[in-house]
Amino acid sequence: MAKVLLIEDEWQLGQIVKDSLETRGFEMLYAEDGKEGLRLYQQERPDVVVLDIMMPNMDGFTVTAEIRKQDKFTPIIFLTAKSQTADVVKGFELGGNDYLKKPFSMDELIVRIKALLKRFSDHPAVKEMEEGSVVIGQYIFNYAKQTLARNNVTEFLSHREAEILRRLYDNKNEVMERKAVLMDLWGDDNFFNARSMDVFITKLRRYLKDDSRVQIVNIRGVGYKLIF
Repeated sequence: MAKVLLIEDEWQLGQIVKDSLETRGFEMLYAEDGKEGLRLYQQERPDVVVLDIMMPNMDGFTVTAEIRKQDKFTPIIFLTAKSQTADVVKGFELGGNDYLKKPFSMDELIVRIKALLKRFSDHPAVKEMEEGSVVIGQYIFNYAKQTLARNNVTEFLSHREAEILRRLYDNKNEVMERKAVLMDLWGDDNFFNARSMDVFITKLRRYLKDDSRVQIVNIRGVGYKLIF
């Protein structure tokens, strides 16, 4: 039975989601504000976190940032009325894995929770990088710590940057399909999400620019290839 932490300040919505997930076999933890939600996370260590962005005492962005300081892998889903580009991108950069715009269907939320639980439960690349660092040209990449180091200079990556670089490394010298990554990390391969991914690829290229042998090549219409 997966343990889900729901943090939602709209009490009526929170009870509906909580009751619906409990009837589907999930063990539920519920908090009505961010501060209490973070306390429950630290105490109970849930399998997935579902949270609103705009909340009293501590907003969802702050809760996510605090969680990611100590936990890089527990999936986080945002429930939000916000749809502006900057808000969605900020959520992903802080370590969110998915988001649903209100109003949403319970069936869609359940499908997304199950998909994230499956993806993070037994990924071999995650296990490899949890055990130590990997070499990319002159760089040392540590996925668990979200760092990229070269010549004693360390770059601290955002959660989203580390996720994409891990997938590039996992498919090194082969094409990493763009659509697959968009569906996996963003949940949709629409134009907005594709442009967001391009921004992260540009940042990773900038981090790796000091080793000319390391390249992220754009395979037009298909995806990207990490070569080194």
